[in-house]
Amino acid sequence: MTVPTDLRRCLVCGGAGEEHTRLDGNLRRCPSCTFAWTAHPLPPTTELYDESYFTGDGYEDYYLPRPRRYESARRLRWLQHTTRTHQPTTLIEAGSAGGYFIKAAQHAGITAHGIEISAHAARHARDHLGVPVHHGHFETFTPPHRVDAVCAFHVLEHVENPRQFLHAAHRMLNPRGWLALEVPNIASAAATRLGTNWPGLQFRYHRWHFTPDSLLRLVTTTGYDVVTCDTAVFRYYMPAGYRLRHARRLVPPDWLDTRSLRLTQPRLGDLLRLVARVREPRRERS
Repeated sequence: MTVPTDLRRCLVCGGAGEEHTRLDGNLRRCPSCTFAWTAHPLPPTTELYDESYFTGDGYEDYYLPRPRRYESARRLRWLQHTTRTHQPTTLIEAGSAGGYFIKAAQHAGITAHGIEISAHAARHARDHLGVPVHHGHFETFTPPHRVDAVCAFHVLEHVENPRQFLHAAHRMLNPRGWLALEVPNIASAAATRLGTNWPGLQFRYHRWHFTPDSLLRLVTTTGYDVVTCDTAVFRYYMPAGYRLRHARRLVPPDWLDTRSLRLTQPRLGDLLRLVARVREPRRERS
């Protein structure tokens, strides 16, 4: 299904990766385009994301309704604000986990369904939220019709080949359709300060590690025009009341890193967000 990847070469530009010694040799980085990847091979995605990943070994809060609903609402508002000139009425979410973003999109009047590689997560979405989440690989999924938007939140760092993933999204999108991505930002100020202690690394699960520059390059070379690209700190997905109650713990590190109390940043935040559109084909000159 997937194209084999060479862990010595950069998947974005083809350059030779260099070992990142400050991260204990766990990561290789391309000096040309700043793309980085986990230096050791990971098992296939079908073996990584079993029930334990969603209930205790990985992200045990994935099925907690309150934080997932808040997170999904924030993402949907961001998507709708960015696409306000031509808002999507149909979408596919890749890696939809428990289905909360699909539910939020449906409440907003969007015809939405998801693709999820974990049978356990897809079953949770169908049984507990009643939303259409299919179990399978996004890269080989054939939707009944094209859609206005493909969304993938913290998915691209997990997939076996991100270039293949983006080509698959391109095939599913209508002309000038929207692509919305969110990934950890390895170029964030916190990642630079914390090194291997930065929670966005996750070498056990994350194959790929993006900077704003490398994500922009990958997306533009797979047939898209980038509309917006920025970053957010982890506090962005914490409800306002929680941020206020825990301000003494949460605010000082962000101030130290970004010299700002803003939840979004041009480049220094922990979470890298991008919206792009399918590129219009060039018209031949008559």
